[in-house]
Amino acid sequence: MHQAPATPKAVRRQHDREIVSLAVPAFGALVAEPLFLMADSAIVGHLGTPQLAGLAIASALLSTAVSVFVFLAYATTAAVARRVGAGDLKAAIRQGVDGIWLALLLGAAVVALTLPTAPWLVSLFGASDTAAPYAVTYLRISILGIPAMLVVLAATGVLRGLQDTRTPLYVAIAGFAANGALNLGLVYGAGLGIAGSAWGTVIAQLGMAAAYLVVVVRGARRHGASLRPDTAGIRASAQAGVPLLVRTLSLRAVLMIATAVAARLGDADVAAHQIILSLWSLMAFALDAIAIAGQAIIGRYLGADDADGARQVCRRMVQWGVLSGVALGVVLVLTRPLFVPLFTSDQAVQDALVPALLVVALSQPVSGVVFVLDGVLMGAGDGPYLAWAMLLTLAVFAPVALLVPVAGGGLTALWGAMTLMMTVRMATLWFRARSGRWIVTGATR
Repeated sequence: MHQAPATPKAVRRQHDREIVSLAVPAFGALVAEPLFLMADSAIVGHLGTPQLAGLAIASALLSTAVSVFVFLAYATTAAVARRVGAGDLKAAIRQGVDGIWLALLLGAAVVALTLPTAPWLVSLFGASDTAAPYAVTYLRISILGIPAMLVVLAATGVLRGLQDTRTPLYVAIAGFAANGALNLGLVYGAGLGIAGSAWGTVIAQLGMAAAYLVVVVRGARRHGASLRPDTAGIRASAQAGVPLLVRTLSLRAVLMIATAVAARLGDADVAAHQIILSLWSLMAFALDAIAIAGQAIIGRYLGADDADGARQVCRRMVQWGVLSGVALGVVLVLTRPLFVPLFTSDQAVQDALVPALLVVALSQPVSGVVFVLDGVLMGAGDGPYLAWAMLLTLAVFAPVALLVPVAGGGLTALWGAMTLMMTVRMATLWFRARSGRWIVTGATR
């Protein structure tokens, strides 16, 4: 008997189940990293203001380093998912191993560069004489954990490509718990102060990397994949990552320009901007979780030579992005009276904050489409287009944002420029998605 073809409704339900099963654990794992920093801040904050200021500076440098190398997760997810779709699990894991070796090499380079230059890097941030020594101490110790953190990124990409986002969630929860316990014990129990916080974080990161490596090594042995470094494979991983690095740096430049412009608007505006940016980042985690599901699913469909399936799931993901954006925007507006007083009691900051928040709320459906299509094109391995699209977006955004203070605009105008930036991103990504040129099937792009 021939099986009846699945109805469109059944196909949508199947896509929805896949998206939810991958996106929900991915969201939990994404939130873990900022929770690391929050726990460190809460523990170090009781040591004194100079120590907390030093932690803030060092953490900004460390989080920038990690965010720059996030391509290790993105590029690995897409490459591994393609091979999973093609049914070649041995090649999939081998691809992941190459990504992990690249992470170790990049991590070693970051450590070698940062250890001798730590005082200079801290001075670039304008640290005070009292905060600088603590920042240097924390940075020099914490940077030793960067190779482990980059291995975590690459290994997370391997597991996402294997359609597993639950293991990264479990590792993230265990890492967060270990980080908190170690920090308390070393900072106060052992009396190591801010150095204890740094060592606690390094040990937790090493533990997370070790857990991932155990999972990957077991998978390699099960499928007969080599664990030795392969120069050609590492080079291919690096080449796939370069366009995504350009994209990430362009996005970081947008955020830096926005903060620099806010600082020129005055203290109340920059304080309100910081609050909005933290809320914007939290909502971005929710939307990025859907994008991660998109990376894994699209890569698998293309690897399985199923172009029609890739198109269908892309359409469904866009619908998810729009609905999620609308939901986040509504929640932001409805809960505004509850959270605004928690962030600040300064009336001037609140006055700057509220109208700009409404602009952010209205822009969330646009953000939803942007994140989803970003994930779809990453899953397709369409990195070069993403790089050029983000450079174009930066070229449009920069002059508009820099004109805000000149034209006498305030924070609402700045976030209007940020909404323009997201709209340009949506237009470039939508154009690519509609063209179908991202659809390249097979085990490799």
